[in-house]
Amino acid sequence: MSSLELQLQNYRLTTAQILYHMPDHPHLLQEFVWQELDLAPAFPVLSKFLKFWKNNLDGKLHSVIVAHTKVITPSDFRATRGQFYLH
Repeated sequence: MSSLELQLQNYRLTTAQILYHMPDHPHLLQEFVWQELDLAPAFPVLSKFLKFWKNNLDGKLHSVIVAHTKVITPSDFRATRGQFYLH
């Protein structure tokens, strides 16, 4: 599906601030910022990513902070009936 189609199905721009322990220095934290369109409040896309992280990456997760907002609201989207061309 295209980004527009997802947004019209109530997917929202989701940003996750992921703090994780560095594999070689577990007492140090590093930050990773993840951003995708996702469906609140379940966040299936983020959940899939975090599951992949836990199963395949060495850095142990410390915390995840999630923020989301609608990119297109009903007042922002209007269907048009015509097209105008300039040269």
